[in-house]
Amino acid sequence: MNIIGNGVDIIKNSRLNESIKTKGFLNRIFTKNEIKQASKLKNKINFFAKRFAAKEAFVKAIGTGFRYNINFIDIEIKNHKNGKPYISLSKKLKIFLKKRFRMSQFKVFLSLSDERDYSIAYVIINKKI
Repeated sequence: MNIIGNGVDIIKNSRLNESIKTKGFLNRIFTKNEIKQASKLKNKINFFAKRFAAKEAFVKAIGTGFRYNINFIDIEIKNHKNGKPYISLSKKLKIFLKKRFRMSQFKVFLSLSDERDYSIAYVIINKKI
């Protein structure tokens, strides 16, 4: 596999404290599934902060930022049954990536971490050969 991009983002968790109380912000940044999952948690701030950082790290890894009609909700952070996080992309974003990098298959690796004040995400995108 060849690495075609990597990105990292760190966020101060308190930065999202007021924003996540606003429904418009939540619906613009997070998918319905992410919002539903957070509703079951006690510590929503760290949950949302890690996902926000992951989405930022992903667009850094592809080298575009949030341009070319790429939106936060095109990127969803999910967890495998064992808890390992992964990125799920909208069909629109998958098509964009295939055209941008001239590849038919790719693999996205995601690592998340948080503590009381900060959350961090690291993304690596590999082209499958």
